Formats: sequence, C-alpha cells, structure tokens
Amino acid sequence: MSAQLAGPDELGDAERAAVESLLRRLADDELVLAERYTEWQVRAPTLESDLAISNIAQDELGHARLWYDLLQDFGYTEAELIFERDPADFRHSTLVERPFETGDWADAIVRGYFYDVAEELRLEALEDTSYPRIADRVAKILSEENYHREHAQNWLERLTSDDEGVERVQAAVDRLFPYALTLFEAGDASEDIDELGIRTESLDSMREQWLDITVPFLASLGVDVPAESEDDVDELLPEHIGRDGNHTDDWADLHDDMTRTYRDLGRTEAHRIMPDPDNE
Repeated sequence: MSAQLAGPDELGDAERAAVESLLRRLADDELVLAERYTEWQVRAPTLESDLAISNIAQDELGHARLWYDLLQDFGYTEAELIFERDPADFRHSTLVERPFETGDWADAIVRGYFYDVAEELRLEALEDTSYPRIADRVAKILSEENYHREHAQNWLERLTSDDEGVERVQAAVDRLFPYALTLFEAGDASEDIDELGIRTESLDSMREQWLDITVPFLASLGVDVPAESEDDVDELLPEHIGRDGNHTDDWADLHDDMTRTYRDLGRTEAHRIMPDPDNE
C-alpha cells in the first residue's frame, strides 16, 4: 500500500495535480450524466421508471457535489468549477455527454448499465486510496451506485424479453459501446494517480474487468458486444474521448443549456443547494 498523502494544504505540486485530475473526472462524469438523465423526467415509459430515473439523476448530482467539494479544498469556488468553466476544461467521458436517441428508453438503460458497472469498479479502486479525503466519500456513493446498476440490469432483462426489445438494446449497444470505452481512457497525471496510490487499480485493469462483466451479461440476453477482448477495443475508440478535453459538439450545446440560467440572471456565484458534506 502506498504511503498516505497529506491534507490538501500540504500536498506537493505533483500530488495536488494528480488528486485534482482524478476529482475532475469523477465530478464531471457525474454532473454531465445527471444533466442528461433529467431529460427523461416525465418522458420515461412508466411512472415507476420516471421516479427511478429522477432519483438516479438526483443521486448523480449529489455525487458530483461530493467530488467538487473536495476540489474546493484547493481554493476553487463552485461557480468556477461548473458555471464559469470553459467547456473544453471539463474532463468527463464522452459517453455521458452524448444526446439520447430520441424517445429510446433502451438508450438510457444501456448507457446507465455501461456507466454503472464502470463506476462500481472505479469506486472500489478508491476504497483504499492514499488520499483520505476521497476515501471518506466512497462508501456512501458506492451504496447508491449499486442500486443504479441493479435498476439498469433489471430493465435490460425486461427490454430483451422479446425480439423487438433485443433489437432495440442491440442498436443501443452498437451505438454506445465505443463511447463507453472512453471511461477508461487516461487523462492528465494518470501515471501519478496510480503511482501515488490515489487509485489502486489501473485503467487497463478496470477496463478488462468491465469487459468480463458486461460482455457475458449482455450475451445472456441475446445481445452481442462489438468487442469481446482487450485486443479489439482500441480500434473501436471514437474520435472524441473527453478525458483530454476533446469533446463532441453535443457537449457545447449541453453546457450552454446547463449554464444559461446562471448567465441570464447575471450571477457571479453559485448558491449552494446541498449542505456541505463535511458538516453532515
């Protein structure tokens, strides 16, 4: 196990850069996915699913809040981290920014499944992190993400109960799988994140585990995955990765929508709508 890192005020430059890089990926993924999920409110196929997707969106926003709060340890404000930040500075995976296929519930469920399996692996790799401020938040988030994954799996089983449903899920998998691979792409300071023990599993290791989980499960439902091994995945990566700031045009549109009210009201600071996690 790597040596425990100091608190935020005592980190060296390389240590701080590694912690910040990881936190931005964690927070940005959750924020942008939550923004996309809100598009399904009152549009989901049943009242039950409408309530569920609304709760999941709220959970993801809460998780983003937990990670952005740790970035505020370094002197950033919430406005700087979200509303006044250049879209190119965000480091989320392009999986979470892509618009949903219009009216296709299978798209939301497949996307959620791919993300939730990856998120569970990512959180487990943070349980023994060398940065205690991260470890303090993992258990709460992991318990909620387990529910999200269960929700997605249950819906996948329901959707693939007939041939038409299998076709819809297959189309969503074909469309989203390359973008899901970007969840495991490296960003700034990735080597330092591993070497410092901030994360205890490498991205390559987590991607392999992700394939070992998602491929057999989807196959059991009659759905094929475009890549079944590590040898196939690199060829399938899309042009826009996200982790490096290279986003699709869809992100610019979503960011504009997300920040419009803040700009239209002439705000200069964000008003906290959730309690400080350290005071709970």
